[in-house]
Amino acid sequence: MKSVNRRNFLKLTGSSLIGLTVGGVALRANAQEKLAESDPTAVALKYVHESKVEGQYCENCMFIQGGEGEAWRPCQIFPGKVVAAKGWCTAWAKKG
Repeated sequence: MKSVNRRNFLKLTGSSLIGLTVGGVALRANAQEKLAESDPTAVALKYVHESKVEGQYCENCMFIQGGEGEAWRPCQIFPGKVVAAKGWCTAWAKKG
């Protein structure tokens, strides 16, 4: 087994940290794709960009993420996608 000296160890850990940081940025960038109403999961959960159910919107659902007041935000139900804050789906659950 090859021994790792301090210099090589620091190079390896530095490269790993850079890779994790760049990878995290790439994941956040991918999460910006807007969910299409025609997406198979969206169809299965009857997702719509504009809720027809009074008082039930993605923005007041427990699964929504991201900052308040944003028109499109990440949702735990649809990983890698953002949903309309005024949208709705059958998985809607009131924020606690």
